[in-house]
Amino acid sequence: MTVSTTSIVRPARVERPSLVRRILRSPLALVCILWLVGLVLASLTAPLWLHDGPLEQDLSVVMQGPSAAHLLGTDELGRDMLSRLVTAAAPTMLIALITPVVAMLVTIPVTLWAARTARAESVMNRVSEIVLSLPGTVIILAFIAAVGTDMPLVMAMFGLLLFGAMYKILFGQAASLHRQLFVEAAAIDGVRPMTASIRHVLPNMSETVIVQFVLLFGVGIGMQAGLAFIGLGPQPPEPTWGGMIQSASKFIFQQPWMMVPTGGILALTIIAANVLADILSGGVAVPPPLISLRRRRPSADAADRTSAAEAASAPASSADASSASTVAASVADRELVVRDLVIGVDGGPALVTGVSLRVAPGKVLGLVGESGCGKSVTSYATLGLLAPGLSVRSGSIRWGALDLATADEKALQRVRGHQIAFISQEPTRSLDPMFTIEWQLVAAIRRLRGVRRAEAKAIAARLLTDVGILDVPRVLGSYPHQISGGMAQRVAISLALAGTPSLLIADEPTTALDVTVQAEILDLLRGLIAERGMSVVLVTHDLGVVADLCDDVAVMYAGQIVETGTVRDVLMRPEHPYTMALLAADPHATIGGADPVRLASIPGQVPAPAAWPSGCRFIDRCRFAAAECASAVPLEPRAQGLGAVRCTRRDAVAGREEEWLAPAMVGGDA
Repeated sequence: MTVSTTSIVRPARVERPSLVRRILRSPLALVCILWLVGLVLASLTAPLWLHDGPLEQDLSVVMQGPSAAHLLGTDELGRDMLSRLVTAAAPTMLIALITPVVAMLVTIPVTLWAARTARAESVMNRVSEIVLSLPGTVIILAFIAAVGTDMPLVMAMFGLLLFGAMYKILFGQAASLHRQLFVEAAAIDGVRPMTASIRHVLPNMSETVIVQFVLLFGVGIGMQAGLAFIGLGPQPPEPTWGGMIQSASKFIFQQPWMMVPTGGILALTIIAANVLADILSGGVAVPPPLISLRRRRPSADAADRTSAAEAASAPASSADASSASTVAASVADRELVVRDLVIGVDGGPALVTGVSLRVAPGKVLGLVGESGCGKSVTSYATLGLLAPGLSVRSGSIRWGALDLATADEKALQRVRGHQIAFISQEPTRSLDPMFTIEWQLVAAIRRLRGVRRAEAKAIAARLLTDVGILDVPRVLGSYPHQISGGMAQRVAISLALAGTPSLLIADEPTTALDVTVQAEILDLLRGLIAERGMSVVLVTHDLGVVADLCDDVAVMYAGQIVETGTVRDVLMRPEHPYTMALLAADPHATIGGADPVRLASIPGQVPAPAAWPSGCRFIDRCRFAAAECASAVPLEPRAQGLGAVRCTRRDAVAGREEEWLAPAMVGGDA
């Protein structure tokens, strides 16, 4: 296969520091960590370096200030305050960890589940609101009355009560991430919904989770101190920070110093947790990857480059060929047939009505029309990936023996990626920013082809070579933000080919690219279609792209198919006024030898679904409209060639394409 290739200059790397680097670069963060870790270590090793035990009493030195013998003074029973404060540090901080651990273990799975489906969201929103409305203090006090002052259990209950607040904080971000194209791309590749949530959504929420975890850690310390202060914590003589503050408050007038070390160590610990959370948040919009989730990039030495080049040029292995033959059926046995498809908003109007399409094996169907005509909605329906609130009301989407319109999620996962692949119009957004190109390609190949990691790496390098990428090792080691839009589109095409699909759905794959890169991507698609024999549904509004790539065309307007036929019939002999108007407004086309500089403009805009006319939906914008257009218009066979057209006046307007170039009033019969 011959494809057009370009050399891409590597962009300057601009990325935010990781969490570890952000901490290492902040002296204040290091101080906070040293304070927290130092307290725990000092507490655990206290018997080794403290000369006085936390329970030892000396009534001869009651309520004394700092001295050489007692660095922080003594309490009302002559006990060493430093020993008691340090001894209480580790239990206080370790038990405080129970609160954020329980809160996150409960909230994160529920949030990821609720963010995927509207029904789950509705249920969990009500549950979280109920939890938020509960009187937390009363419940904690009642719980202590039932189980006693068992602080691990009390802090676990406190973590459960924080579910409502944590859910509200995390849900918005989770729902937004679930709508990102890279999550939809994972679903298209056949990744299970919960697996996609854990693999792609949760890592992108890592910063929020970590910050909230640290904040809740500080809240847990404060809660323990508060309970101990009112006598509901561990009972004397066991040392606790809250209990020591309570004792100091009784003797505030006799010895004010007792409040200074006890209140100071509690305040400094909570402040350290809050400051650390603030530093971890960093004030940057894009969440950084966790260190444990960063993938090692391939080294740039000569040996690695040589092995990568050899992998790219190596022929497909027998395992590759066998897996491809078992996962995807022969192209000759695959045909997409859409019949009378109706898609609507739940409890609202229909967005697509009566759409019928056929994509023969090895053919390219162009689905064209203005924005808002229902093209993308129709393409997403073929993959069972309609947005929440949309559903297929009637009709069928046949793929072999399977009806994709009524198939369950398990059946759709066997089709997505394996047999039907998808390319979006925003390639950069369809790639997960948390992972390198290599990780994403290798993961998709291993899942779809069932090969080992080493073989998947070789296939990934070969796929990038097939799509015209020259510097394969560098691209494999790059993150999505480090490559250009054209390069990202090539990577997206490689991901679509990871499962050797029979049908490729391309949703305006060149819209976001400049003219030069558009030509390269079209050349690439043309070569892939010729070499692999795939059938393609090309969603576009560019008739020049349709003329270049497609075999057949279906023109959509306001949720309906208004004209179908071969490329030659539709573009050379259009029979519907809307198709004529699109051709007159396209700079690639000339009508009847007219000056190509003169382009028509279609007045008005595509009507909203709730405002569709009862007859021809193009009536308000058509310069050939007449009284008979107000009645319902069925699809009828074309006058010339194969296909159909939805126009009652097609015989009267035949051959009058040039009139779209002349000034005329809409609604009159020219």
